[in-house]
Amino acid sequence: MNYDFVIDSYAWIEYFIGSKRGFSVKRYVEEEDSATPTIVVAEISRKLMNEAMAGRETATGREDKLDFIKTSTLIVDLTEEIARLAGEIAVERRKVIKGWGIADSIILATARKESARVVTGDKHFADLRNEAILI
Repeated sequence: MNYDFVIDSYAWIEYFIGSKRGFSVKRYVEEEDSATPTIVVAEISRKLMNEAMAGRETATGREDKLDFIKTSTLIVDLTEEIARLAGEIAVERRKVIKGWGIADSIILATARKESARVVTGDKHFADLRNEAILI
């Protein structure tokens, strides 16, 4: 299970809407060895469900996007190892970043496990220059 980049929810949303930031994500999704944590799949699933309920997305479109995530990146399950590391990261990061969440911790733990970098636009990762690529 090797990957160099971890795509977070922010990056996936920008990719799917085709924004300028999303265009910068394209390389990591389509050309690099990238992974998506299961927590990100859950967040994207929720976002797309809300969009479908608001009439801005179709059920088929939602499924197609979720399937694309699965076929274009490695899906990384939340293992005990990642969960333990995420707990440690949560304590560490909450001391310096207001609003740092457990999902952020799981994403960063998933990246740290493989010495990968997080592809994100989330300001919570802004100070992690060596561990995150800000889009």
